[in-house]
Amino acid sequence: MAAEREAGPVRCRVIYSGRVQGVCFRATAFELSRRSKVVGYVRNLGDGTVELETEGAAGEVDSFLAAVAQEFTGYIAHEERRSLPPRGDESRFEIRY
Repeated sequence: MAAEREAGPVRCRVIYSGRVQGVCFRATAFELSRRSKVVGYVRNLGDGTVELETEGAAGEVDSFLAAVAQEFTGYIAHEERRSLPPRGDESRFEIRY
């Protein structure tokens, strides 16, 4: 089953809530993305949450999201994850405004 999961890209959308704006969340997520082979984006939402979408090999996505969660331990009160169909049209991870 793990081989099937690694066979193609996966995409995940995460909404982070807690004290996640005003703490360099987007810039840090961007820097962490450079250590992984992922694409996608991170942006602040008007309700005080942060939206992050990432795509890549399942292991890369999992490692990236784990690094984000570890970096912001104590700031993230809740994260809501949802799997999405891979888009395949992005070439990098970016901060959106």
